[in-house]
Amino acid sequence: MGPLSARLLMQRGRPKSDRLGKIRSLDLSGLELLSEHLDPKLLCRLTQLQELDLSNNQLETLPDNLGLSHLRVLRCANNQLGDVTALCQFPKLEELSLEGNPFLTVNDNLKVSFLLPTLRKVNGKDASSTYSQVENLNRELTSRVTAHWEKFMATLGPEEEAEKAQADFVKSAVRDVRYGPESLSEFTQWRVRMISEELVASSRTQVHEADSPEKPPEAGAAHKPRPALKLEPLHFLQCHSKNNSPQDLETQLWACAFEPAWEEGATSQTVATCGGEAVCVIDCQTGIVLHKYKAPGEEFFSVAWTALMVVTQAGHKKRWSVLAAAGLRGLVRLLHVRAGFCCGVIRAHKKAIATLCFSPAHETHLFTASYDKRIILWDIGMPNQDYEFQASQLLTLDTTSIPLRLCPVASCPDARLLAGCEGGCCCWDVRLDQPQKRRVCEVEFVFSEGSEASGRRVDGLAFVNEDVVASKGSGLGTICLWSWRQTWGGRGSQSTVAVVVLARLQWSPTELAYFSLSACPDKGIVLCGDEEGNVWLYDVSNILKQPPPLPAAPQAPTQILKWPQPWALGQAVTKTMVNTVVANASFTYLTALTDSNIVAIWGRL
Repeated sequence: MGPLSARLLMQRGRPKSDRLGKIRSLDLSGLELLSEHLDPKLLCRLTQLQELDLSNNQLETLPDNLGLSHLRVLRCANNQLGDVTALCQFPKLEELSLEGNPFLTVNDNLKVSFLLPTLRKVNGKDASSTYSQVENLNRELTSRVTAHWEKFMATLGPEEEAEKAQADFVKSAVRDVRYGPESLSEFTQWRVRMISEELVASSRTQVHEADSPEKPPEAGAAHKPRPALKLEPLHFLQCHSKNNSPQDLETQLWACAFEPAWEEGATSQTVATCGGEAVCVIDCQTGIVLHKYKAPGEEFFSVAWTALMVVTQAGHKKRWSVLAAAGLRGLVRLLHVRAGFCCGVIRAHKKAIATLCFSPAHETHLFTASYDKRIILWDIGMPNQDYEFQASQLLTLDTTSIPLRLCPVASCPDARLLAGCEGGCCCWDVRLDQPQKRRVCEVEFVFSEGSEASGRRVDGLAFVNEDVVASKGSGLGTICLWSWRQTWGGRGSQSTVAVVVLARLQWSPTELAYFSLSACPDKGIVLCGDEEGNVWLYDVSNILKQPPPLPAAPQAPTQILKWPQPWALGQAVTKTMVNTVVANASFTYLTALTDSNIVAIWGRL
């Protein structure tokens, strides 16, 4: 389809007329229109247009000067739109359809509600609830930006130029003012910029009128030593209940993972959790369940995130966070969380999938580990023009026992894979430039003390840094810290190698299994739950700084977070098993999953 013509508009317009100015409804759907085909000089002649259908085209943007000031209904479903700010040119819009634009997110829904106060329906649904959310966000952001302004102005010296200072304030507000879920950060930063620019404009002549107050105590806070690690319980959620029943304290929750940060150096507060037939995506700050995906008949055991850079048909780049979820049925579901749909299913194994993880070296490479005693490496590829994935199998790794935990080697993730299994800890060569596509275990690692002989279950495994591995399950009541470099460097040609132990950590003496441990490499912290609802924290970086030789006795935990005993069904839940516990990279939030359908979230004070 080429550029629009007056003749085409009259053919597809209603009522039929030989004058564009009399057309009130226009159907331009399914014409393969590109953004450049929408000629503002032509369309602005539709002075009485009230209804416009642009569905099922290839529009990436809307021109911002269409001149359709009387438009009340706009349909833009099934396009490639990536921005909604141009909609502000339709101040009388009452109904809007944007379904099937995969690059639009919940942030764009909020922008629409802010920009179009007369809107009644969005995608066929009542818009009032979104308006309420926008009002609450707007109120809190305005308060925070105003407070930031007062603090910022109090620190200015009299010699600083007002214009430059005000420009610096806008930058600092966008950088520092935060509120709400990270998934809404695009909207909140957009509003923060607008609010701060409005504040600067209204105060431009008053910047230096008031006497400069004394510097507030907060200004020197950055120079103080960082306070001791303190966490408090924030939220307890029953978001995986069967049939949404508040009586459900039995659904077991198995795995969680924080979404990758959208910017380098940033951190995430959005966590995915799985258990029963549901996968939930939760904002840790507010405790709001942002998304929930259900698969009747499934029981999810594992989730993993990856971040893809998708190129649109017009060559523009868009970032996608994709969540992989798997469990009892041996299927991997690839979920486009922000757009709210499943965009691919991999029939990976004939038996249940115990765990999965993406490769840190290749964002489309996914490892799945199954009760069929196989680990398979998949390339999920990039989504096609219908936003569907077509996965291909790259490698099959055979195990002698059920694999429980997967861990690409931190220093060479594209070359070696560690797995904790029912029968021990094993390592595979996963280099793709090798000819064999089906491989057996290259090395089995053993823990040499008598109670930790070969063949003992390893149900916890994580790299603390590029060298140090934390593993659990090979000895009751302890977590082992061992050196990958020293162990691998001293293996020679042996297929069974004793690990080089650096230290042992004291843990629960329970004989129960499958409590997964995790690490926060940026902070050098190891985490593990137990059978009584507690969370054990170890400052491994501090332990390893001790001069050698380290004590032979297991090191005590740095801290134990006691189970807070939340109330459910009118009584305290006094005891539960914490199956897994994970913190985000900056250790500002910690999420623990239990076998009693409770997601517990702690926040750092």
